[in-house]
Amino acid sequence: MKKLIFALAAILMVFAAQAQDGKKAVRKASSALGAFNLDQTNNRAKLQEAIDEIEVAVNDPETAKDAKTHLTKGEIYNEIANQYLIAAQLNQSTEGLPKVDNAAEMAAGAYIKAYELAEKKWEIRDACKGMLQAQGHLSNAGVAAFQETGDFAKAYKDFKMVLDLDEILKKEGEASSLPSDEEYNNQLYITGLAALNANEMDAAKMYFQKLYDMKYDKPAIYESLYKINAGDDEASMEEAYKYLEEGRKLFPDEVSILFAEINHFLRLGKLDALIDKLKAAIDKEPENTSLYSTLGNVYDNLYQKEQQAGNEAKAEEYFSNSLDYYQQAIDKDPKYSDAIYSIGALYYNKAALMTQELNKYADDYSKEGLKKYEEIKEKVFAEFDKALPYFQRAEALNPSDLNTLIALKEIYARKDDLEKSNEFKERIDKVQAGETIEDAYFDN
Repeated sequence: MKKLIFALAAILMVFAAQAQDGKKAVRKASSALGAFNLDQTNNRAKLQEAIDEIEVAVNDPETAKDAKTHLTKGEIYNEIANQYLIAAQLNQSTEGLPKVDNAAEMAAGAYIKAYELAEKKWEIRDACKGMLQAQGHLSNAGVAAFQETGDFAKAYKDFKMVLDLDEILKKEGEASSLPSDEEYNNQLYITGLAALNANEMDAAKMYFQKLYDMKYDKPAIYESLYKINAGDDEASMEEAYKYLEEGRKLFPDEVSILFAEINHFLRLGKLDALIDKLKAAIDKEPENTSLYSTLGNVYDNLYQKEQQAGNEAKAEEYFSNSLDYYQQAIDKDPKYSDAIYSIGALYYNKAALMTQELNKYADDYSKEGLKKYEEIKEKVFAEFDKALPYFQRAEALNPSDLNTLIALKEIYARKDDLEKSNEFKERIDKVQAGETIEDAYFDN
């Protein structure tokens, strides 16, 4: 029995010592932070000392239950976040400061824990005061992650925590960094944008749906809800299109929604509906060469469709329109290789369609059959000749483009120029093997 009493006493002494170590660590952490505040220039190392001590306290089972421990931790990390903010604003060195990438998040988490453990009014008050400071640091960190580093997952996490803290602060009747409805709604908005870019679709949908329901005045809400709700099937895309339609009515001059509509109809392959959308986009952005090229491509596809259906007059109309818009793109930018290649492809594909007609007379050795064959053959080669200079220009601008190289190889083979055809075959082999061709065959 005496041995048992001694053993229990020993255990109690260990627990008492651990508790004392935790409380001592809190005091040391607070003292180190105070020393830093007295001389922030020369005592930067004290912040790391404060971190080391507070982590001892947080990991002590007894002091981990004490709100004061987490209040101290929040104060330390808030100050670290503040020091990094000052250094960024004044373009100062951060040498000597603890290397902490998520100080604002650590501070916010500590204050939330302190709030949950608080038993006294002053503890709740101090936790809320720290949360307000953390909101500012979280907002700054989120903006930097979103705009400067493109770390959208971090931006979303930081922005979301600003909202989480706001909920607690307003529940307690304390000041928040989002005092007005406008500031709160804007925080919802940027949090939704960050979630969308971080591919957190469920979260993004929640934020944007909330803003949509309150008719928040931002066109990106309608684009985002379309993107979130439009799946890969036509039915879901058609259902999601209602957001773009509504957005266009509310923001008729918003080019981004117009472009979203263009992409919608492109995905569905609804070429007729695209024409008016693209012309409207050109009116708004007349120097955007890609719009002219895209409209040229739409007319190109319509041309091929009508040509295959045997509607010659309509096919020629679409061919002429396609050529016109591709040429307008080149007029805007003489080195716009996509449009240059596209004119070559337009003539090339016309020749290819005519070749199908040519093949009908390949085995007709009658006088009329041979005559017809030669007439069509002459027209086919005339179209290939029209295509050739555009493919040459496209190759000069982008010598590694596989489609251009294939077209040149085929045209020269048809012209019985085997030397050039073989040259481009070799280049095709190199590109397909992963090689980049630096030297163009043709002069720019």
